[in-house]
Amino acid sequence: NPTQVGTALQVFHNLGTLKNTIANVVDGYCAVLEENIKNALDIKVLTQPSQTVTRGGPGRAAMPTPGNTAAFRAALWTNMEKLMDQICAACGQVQHLQKVLTKKRDPVSHVCFIEEIVKDGQSDILYKFWTAVTQTLSSQFQSATDSSMFLKQAFEGEYPKLLRLYNDLWKRLQQYSQNIQRNFNTNGTTDLFAELQQMEEDTQDIFMQKNQDYDPEKALKDSLQQYEAAYLSKSLSRLFDPINLVFPPGGRNPPSSDELDSIVKTIASELNVAAVDPDLSLAVAKNVAKTIQLYGVKSEQLLSTQGDASQVIGPLTEGQRRNVAVVNSLYKLHQSVLKVITNQSSFPAAAEQTVTTALKAVHDLMGSAVQPLLNSVGDSVEAIIITMHQEDFSGSLSSSGKPDVPCSLYMKELQGFIARVMSDYFRHFECFDFVFDNTEAMAQRAIELFIRNASLIRPLGEGGKMRLAADFAQMELAVAPLCRRVSDLGKSYRQLRSFRPLLFQTSEHIASSPALGEVIPFSIILQFLFTRAPPELKSPFQRAEWSIARYSQWLDDHPSEKDRLALIRGALEAYVQSVRTREGKEFAPVYPIMVQLLQKAMSTLQ
Repeated sequence: NPTQVGTALQVFHNLGTLKNTIANVVDGYCAVLEENIKNALDIKVLTQPSQTVTRGGPGRAAMPTPGNTAAFRAALWTNMEKLMDQICAACGQVQHLQKVLTKKRDPVSHVCFIEEIVKDGQSDILYKFWTAVTQTLSSQFQSATDSSMFLKQAFEGEYPKLLRLYNDLWKRLQQYSQNIQRNFNTNGTTDLFAELQQMEEDTQDIFMQKNQDYDPEKALKDSLQQYEAAYLSKSLSRLFDPINLVFPPGGRNPPSSDELDSIVKTIASELNVAAVDPDLSLAVAKNVAKTIQLYGVKSEQLLSTQGDASQVIGPLTEGQRRNVAVVNSLYKLHQSVLKVITNQSSFPAAAEQTVTTALKAVHDLMGSAVQPLLNSVGDSVEAIIITMHQEDFSGSLSSSGKPDVPCSLYMKELQGFIARVMSDYFRHFECFDFVFDNTEAMAQRAIELFIRNASLIRPLGEGGKMRLAADFAQMELAVAPLCRRVSDLGKSYRQLRSFRPLLFQTSEHIASSPALGEVIPFSIILQFLFTRAPPELKSPFQRAEWSIARYSQWLDDHPSEKDRLALIRGALEAYVQSVRTREGKEFAPVYPIMVQLLQKAMSTLQ
């Protein structure tokens, strides 16, 4: 009751003993709490089956009898809850006393009582009380756990429980501060508090304000640090143990599904228990990230990197089979842990970020595990496509006006190879999305190489055009096994569709096609127009005396349009030079169209 406390303070003030009385009261609270803490942690009391405490014989250590540990733990946690109530009650009384001191003024001198106490350099009484209590907590906990292994094990093993009690205490103290604030504001109608209506920020107590130099919550939790460190260390062991168990030295196979489930369950359990506190969640999330890294390192050691891991000629080798199993196991871990963190209700963002970063490394490892195989398949696809230049596309149209065969030999081979690779190798991976993400990139590359080589075919007769057009249609079927839907391939797919009709259009038509620059790069179209010129107008690779394979490599090394157009310009300039040298009267009809296109292409680069 603020009014009664105020009256009592006035009496002590009149007697001139206000300061000493307050100091005695606060010291009294501190002494009582110290006694409470000692009793709560008294191992003798905790280990007695009945409440009558008998003195142990000389040299007898107090410890729970075997089979009685559960009862001991239960008694300990009951004591701890009671202790938190006692701390909270004492704190409330000191907060209340401080609040009244802050508000109450002497009716004669109008001096605020708190100023009387503070003037000799005394800090506020709540601060003094709280420092004393938190220091006592630290020292008493330290000495109690130093002298009793059972207490130490209880606090370390069930640290989250202890932390939750502390967090609840802290919440209650803050709540009490807010309530006291509100009560003083609403009860301000009595004569005594009439002048105290206005609420100043600086009268907030330490549990409400954030002070630069002193963090009361940190002071409270400082007594827990050693138990947290021990708990986190044990938590890391619990996370690492199942992994070290399922990757024995010299082992050749990744963990089974059940073994992986048990690892994921451990991860989920550690995160769930730590959910009582955001800081603990983050610390355990860092442990989980280390666990995921360990799984990655152990899995990487199983991967086969020998030549047989990337062969694409025969059936799956032993090494390839193991690599598939490792990737599948990494994928399961990735998906399961992702599910665990999605199901965490109040997971701090920083903790989620920590685990997600570790999972990204797992995903990257999956990528590097399949890369040798992908490279081999890519190389083979390129080797097959480039054999189109060994076929003859110079023929004229047959009498029926249709191509003699539905598609060329190289296209048949390509379709067969891709279908076989998907069923022999990639079908065994369980991570379909991951596989498609990688094979779709391969499909885009295959289309790019196909268009590149198709645009270089020289000479190209009317019959050849029909067959090449059929190959364009068949190319969609060839890359279909590599993707979810061919139309998902985006720009590559649009290029494939847009290029096919250009085979039959006049050069003027081609030059004005809306697909130019937008869908199909200018350099590809210019390359294609060389096939319509006389042999004297040499293609860039012919002028440089390169093989088509070498030219293709050069194009890969020079992806920028600027470099490619410069090479084409060189070929056109060489042609002009040769015509002038032989004193020719005119250029090939396609030449001015190509020059115009080249200028248009260069202007778009500006």
